[in-house]
Amino acid sequence: MPVRYYEGPMRPLLVVFAGGASGPWRIQRIDAVIGESLPITERLAMLEGEGTRHPAEADWVLRGVTSNERYVNEAERAALTTRQAGLDRPEATCAALIPIRKSQTWWELTQEARREIFEERSRHIATSLQYLPAVARRLHHGRDLGEPFDFLTWFEYAPAYREAFEELVGKLRETEEWTYVEREVDIRLIRDGHP
Repeated sequence: MPVRYYEGPMRPLLVVFAGGASGPWRIQRIDAVIGESLPITERLAMLEGEGTRHPAEADWVLRGVTSNERYVNEAERAALTTRQAGLDRPEATCAALIPIRKSQTWWELTQEARREIFEERSRHIATSLQYLPAVARRLHHGRDLGEPFDFLTWFEYAPAYREAFEELVGKLRETEEWTYVEREVDIRLIRDGHP
């Protein structure tokens, strides 16, 4: 099956992540990296679109919306468009959901100052590009929805790329940008029917 690549800016899409007893993703672990964790639960459902309702028995629900790219320049957008794989690839049976909230200090910075920290000093995009297309990702914004996390990042990858994914996350957490994170939870998952 051919790899589906990222197709550039997308229309806003509401996405609901519901942790509970149902869903196609089995939760392996939930780790509090910084701050308070989320309740331990068995499964995750990812539901998309307006009017999406989460399962009534959900232990927790996180909402986010896809949006325009905030910190990329034209060259970076072109590189992402060329290399970013789409979600739902059959071989990508491992996933991670990483919700984060940044400090008020971060949000009080100008857009230009945040970009300077995000890419010029922390190299977030340049680092992430090294792991494409093996690791696919989609960013969801929760801040404007009044959610407890500013960002919900969903990653999918094949089991062969577990170590590469750990390396990517480790590098990002060592950057100046991450000094502005005040809450981060790391949720690791496996798609049903896979070890």
